[in-house]
Amino acid sequence: MSKEKRLAIVGAGFAGREIAGEIEHKGVFGKVVVFLDDDGKKVGGLLDGIPVEGPVMEAPDILKRNRVQEALIAVPGATGEQLRKIYLALKRADLERIRILPGISQIVDGDAHLIQTRELSAQDLLGRNPVLIPLKESLFYLRGKRVLITGAGGSIGGELSRQLLSGGAQRLYLFDHGENNVYEIEKELRLLQEEGVGEAATIVPVIGDLKDRDYMHFIIKRLRADVIFHCAAYKHVPLTEANPVEGIKNNVFGTLNIVDAALEAGTSRFVLVSTDKAVAPSCVYGATKTIAEEIVLSRNGRGGGAFMVVRFGNVLASRGSIVPLFTKQILKGGPVTITDPKVSRFFMTIPEAASLVLKTGGVGEGGSLYILDMGEPLSIKELAEQMIRFYGYRPHEEIAVRYIGLRPGEKLTERLWLESESTEATDFPGILRLKRQANLQSDLEELLSELRSVCFLIGGKEQEYRNRKRLKEILAPHFPSLIPVSNEPEY
Repeated sequence: MSKEKRLAIVGAGFAGREIAGEIEHKGVFGKVVVFLDDDGKKVGGLLDGIPVEGPVMEAPDILKRNRVQEALIAVPGATGEQLRKIYLALKRADLERIRILPGISQIVDGDAHLIQTRELSAQDLLGRNPVLIPLKESLFYLRGKRVLITGAGGSIGGELSRQLLSGGAQRLYLFDHGENNVYEIEKELRLLQEEGVGEAATIVPVIGDLKDRDYMHFIIKRLRADVIFHCAAYKHVPLTEANPVEGIKNNVFGTLNIVDAALEAGTSRFVLVSTDKAVAPSCVYGATKTIAEEIVLSRNGRGGGAFMVVRFGNVLASRGSIVPLFTKQILKGGPVTITDPKVSRFFMTIPEAASLVLKTGGVGEGGSLYILDMGEPLSIKELAEQMIRFYGYRPHEEIAVRYIGLRPGEKLTERLWLESESTEATDFPGILRLKRQANLQSDLEELLSELRSVCFLIGGKEQEYRNRKRLKEILAPHFPSLIPVSNEPEY
């Protein structure tokens, strides 16, 4: 980008001012020539020598008059509706590029940086208004602590890692079984630190497999992690339906391994990230998360630590989710594929989900299951239509929408708790405590024993090893809601 690039910043508040100062200091990204704002007290004045004009809805005229080529939205507290209005105004100005500073959950105590900006995308305009979390205050319990995140290279694990930079942790252990996942998130965090984001935590990449029990006991004891956020799991419903034994081995026995290792090592807080698919599960993936929840909660009280669960629905734009899929389908000209016109899901943004998980980890009590308040479910059909319009097309006319039917294990709607259960408010917005009942129809240890012979080669039970038909027979009485598969193969 040349120095002559003419930029506008939407938002003449602390974030916009910091970004403008950084652009001027670096001297390589262009020149901020105007701020746009709706505050009548600011409009008509100067901010650090840069004129403030408005209102934002007059952006097309203002930006063309100032010969602006790119805009950067720096309003981290904006609601979804406000962002949509800003975007529509900027779009009419025929800009080369529109960037955005992420939501308030990533901007800590007036600390905003250019490196945190990214291209504006459809998911920024979707979903409900996020709960605003005072992140630095929420992370106080992690100050000086050693924190381990499993699945650190994934969507939630990666966002936890980014936000944890601002928590004053002594060490951040980035645990993942994928070499590239660990490499990418470590590189990103180090670059953020170089640009002044967060505090001077020591970042430690760790490659490992949750399924390796001996290694998990060795590494957790050696790292002496005070707090563990367990995000790692095989998450894709169709893939887990096609590979059910591996799903059980990773999500159930992997969780058992790290929970028992954490108990042995004296970990003070353990937080499992769970999903609405654990409620009356219709698929193997959901069943794995139900069992994982029971493992974590059953181990609370066996040591001095607090072991808890945080359950929520889908997050927008997570890897492998429908938002990236819809984006690819739209950009290639369609069709956009939806399982059913009536299907709906709960959604929140990745930063909001991560902030609430971190908050819960500090205020939650051991042995409790917490639900993040997801608001009302969103129609997937409406989501697809909004995204098509974002990219400038007319749904059902220029971009076709095709219904392909529910895939194995999928539901039309999801629930965050059973009808026989209820929630109670906590002292913290967006976080509910579940008044729960055991979700398994029998003893947890008995079920684990039955599943073990399917996942591991045990003498005398060789015929059960990797037998998916046997696996479904074991799960069926414990999970009556599981959708049966006719003619289930053995392998």
